[in-house]
Amino acid sequence: MNTIDINQPIAEIINQHPELLDTFINLGFRPIANKAMRESVGRIISLKNGASMIGLPLDKLIQTLKWNGYKVIEEE
Repeated sequence: MNTIDINQPIAEIINQHPELLDTFINLGFRPIANKAMRESVGRIISLKNGASMIGLPLDKLIQTLKWNGYKVIEEE
């Protein structure tokens, strides 16, 4: 099973799991559709903080990842 640590930077997660890019965009992470944004801001913003910034409930993010077959690590 693939594992996602929501405290990792978004860009790092996408580099490890490129198949998640469309899922993240559909959840509301629209700025990361732009490669330049993904490689700049995405390198410093964690998935958890990014969700907070766009108003995405953390439980919805985690549930979506689980539905897509990922184990989610939440601890910092």
